[in-house]
Amino acid sequence: MLAETLEAGRKFTDSALERLLPGSDERPSSIHRAMRHSVFAGGKRIRPILCIEAGRAIAGGVPDGIEDVGAALEMLHTYSLIHDDLPALDNDDLRRGRPTCHKVFGEATAILAGDALQTHAYQVLSQLHCSAEARVRIIEEIARGTGTINGMIGGQVVDLEAEHKKPDNETLEYIHRSKTAALITASVVSGGIYAGASDEQVEYLRRYGQAIGLAFQIVDDILDVTQTSEQLGKTAGKDIASEKATYPALFGIEKSRQKAASLLHSASQALEQIQGRGNVLRALAQFLIEREK
Repeated sequence: MLAETLEAGRKFTDSALERLLPGSDERPSSIHRAMRHSVFAGGKRIRPILCIEAGRAIAGGVPDGIEDVGAALEMLHTYSLIHDDLPALDNDDLRRGRPTCHKVFGEATAILAGDALQTHAYQVLSQLHCSAEARVRIIEEIARGTGTINGMIGGQVVDLEAEHKKPDNETLEYIHRSKTAALITASVVSGGIYAGASDEQVEYLRRYGQAIGLAFQIVDDILDVTQTSEQLGKTAGKDIASEKATYPALFGIEKSRQKAASLLHSASQALEQIQGRGNVLRALAQFLIEREK
C-alpha cells in the first residue's frame, strides 16, 4: 500500500510541476531547460507527499489544489540542491543519478536556475486555492523553514563553517534540524494548514515533522558511508572527504541508528493525537528512516 501511495504522490506532484513550470521552449529557453533538468531529474518527491498526506490526515481526503503546495515545496527543495552542488559549496558532479545543473548548463545559469525556482515557488504559493489567511500562514511557514534563523539557509551556513572541525552535539543537531528538518517540517505543517488543521493539530504535525526531518538527515549521513554512488544517485563519501559534521562521524553508525529509531518513536507518538488518521504518515516515517535496510 505504501509503495502505491508513494508512486501516486510522485505522479500527482510531477503533473502539477509540469503544469506550473514554464515550458522548456519558452523564452529565455536556456533557464527554463536548466530548471526542468533539475526538477525532472528524478527524486521521490518526499516533501510534496508529506504535504499531501498531512492534508489527507486532517481532512479525511486529499484537499483540492494541495498538489500546488507540494509542487512549490519541490521547487524550493530543487533550488537548494542546485546551489548545494555548486563548486563554491559541495562541488558535486552527480545528483539523482544525473549530471548536476552546473555541469550541464554552467555555473551562472545554474545559480540563476536555483534563484528562478525559488521565486517561482512563491508565485505559485501566492495563488493557492485556499483562504487568504491560510495562504499567508503557509507562505510564512515555508519562508521560515527555508530562511536563516533555524531554517535551511542558516543550517547550510553553519554546516559550511563546521567543516574540518569536530562539532559538539548541539551544533550538529542545529545543522541537521535547520538544513534538512526545517523544510520537511514546513511541508507537513503547510499541508495541515491547507486542509484546515486546528492550532492543536498543527502543533502535533510540527512535532512529527521535526522528528522525522532530523531522523531523515541522520539516515542520509549513514547512507553516505554505507552505500555506493550508484545506489545513492549522488557522489558517495563526500561528507567524509570534506570532513562535514555528521552523526556517524560524531557518534558512529550504530548510535546514529539508535537515535533515528528514537525519533521515529517520537514521530509516532505525535501522530496518535490526529484521531486515527495518521496511518500513512506513520508508514512514511518508517520508510524514510529504514531506507538503508
